[in-house]
Amino acid sequence: MADQPIKSANGNGTTDPHTDFNGASSSRPVSLRSNNEPLSPVNTHPSRRVTIRSERSLPRKTGTLLDGEHREPQTIGSQIAAIPSYLKLVLFATKINVLLVFIPLGIIADLLHWSEVTIFILNFIAIIPLAKLLGYATEEIALRLGENLGALLNASFGNAVELIMAIIALQKGEIEVVKASVLGSVLSNLLLVLGFCFVCGGIKFKAQTFNQTAAQTSASLLALSCLSLLIPAAFSATSSLVTEADLDHLSYGTAIVLLAVYILYLFFQLKTHTHLYSSNSTEEEEEPQLPLWFGILLLLGITAIVAVCAEFLVGSIGGLAESWGLSRTFIGLILLPIVGNAAEHVTAVTVAMKNKMDLAIGVAIGSSMQIALFVTPLLVILGWIFVATGVLQAGHHMNLLFNTFETCVMFVSVLIVNYLIQDGESNWLEGVMLLSTYIIVAIAVYFYPETQGIPPTGH
Repeated sequence: MADQPIKSANGNGTTDPHTDFNGASSSRPVSLRSNNEPLSPVNTHPSRRVTIRSERSLPRKTGTLLDGEHREPQTIGSQIAAIPSYLKLVLFATKINVLLVFIPLGIIADLLHWSEVTIFILNFIAIIPLAKLLGYATEEIALRLGENLGALLNASFGNAVELIMAIIALQKGEIEVVKASVLGSVLSNLLLVLGFCFVCGGIKFKAQTFNQTAAQTSASLLALSCLSLLIPAAFSATSSLVTEADLDHLSYGTAIVLLAVYILYLFFQLKTHTHLYSSNSTEEEEEPQLPLWFGILLLLGITAIVAVCAEFLVGSIGGLAESWGLSRTFIGLILLPIVGNAAEHVTAVTVAMKNKMDLAIGVAIGSSMQIALFVTPLLVILGWIFVATGVLQAGHHMNLLFNTFETCVMFVSVLIVNYLIQDGESNWLEGVMLLSTYIIVAIAVYFYPETQGIPPTGH
């Protein structure tokens, strides 16, 4: 059935304010949908983690415990009695949850001291559905908090899994893995995810358009983050007098600037220029399916489980590298980004095939921008704190000095993406270009020699 605005009380057929499910007045037209049409959220913020929820997995029948009228149990006893219903809703939210069985297997593998390759594989698979559930819990809480706070929460937790794994690797002194993983997350979103979106969407639709200004803004911020990597590399390579302390001070100052820019970007996105990120879709907005208290507990619980699995995953990287002959750079740059982004990658491609390129680009470029402007500088600051508190030794902490190969790969990738999105249109051939670039990078990283750390100077 085609979407039609509901007529106002005066019957003039205009989209006058109507009453929503809670009795509140709203000026948005309500869409009438068929039962077979998939329900997707209206994404007004490109940095948010988009979730595609089917009507089968999230029931919305009137009169049920979890419907659009929020008929939730009010007493403590009834809320406790409803917990099994909430858990069932969470467990059957997506088909990818069948992989949750790998969580106990991964934990048992470490406790029983199985081979490090087995430990890595089991926990690698276990984190994939956990990342999806983490996004689900974040979305549920965001729907309860309102548009601005909800968007801020989504922006903050959009790459929580990557941040957790990076912090654990940082604590273990796996600096090379940390740097490779954050760079790999950026490249995975920019080249692999965006490339698949362009290809899959372009095959179904001859040409697709998107909000050029919003996409270009995020891509320009990525160029700024790329500059933050180029300057330390040039700083180190052009003078033999540069010391490790000089590089640390440069990294700390740059990290603070990047974090400030990210905060200003959120203000730009959520306050002063919301029209650039608003959707013209008339689809019905999502209603929260879980109470706030359960959503918070779910978020905390999943975060704790992710931390446990990530601890075992990072701890087994050395054994995996030795057994399979892989470099830590390849593991961090190619393998680890798959863990936190797999479910989100599927979401981006799904919405691209529905000709919703603003959503797809929001997932891909928005996530890359958040990694570059928020996660990476935050890790630098945390490394600074770890050294000050004795968690890490001086000289074995995070800074913004990436090796020349990684810096060049980042620069070229950002340059290509900026060039391809500047016209506000995409097609399948542009997607092939991005995927080809990612494959070339992956091959180069596979044969790139193992390094035991980056020297403080370029000499």
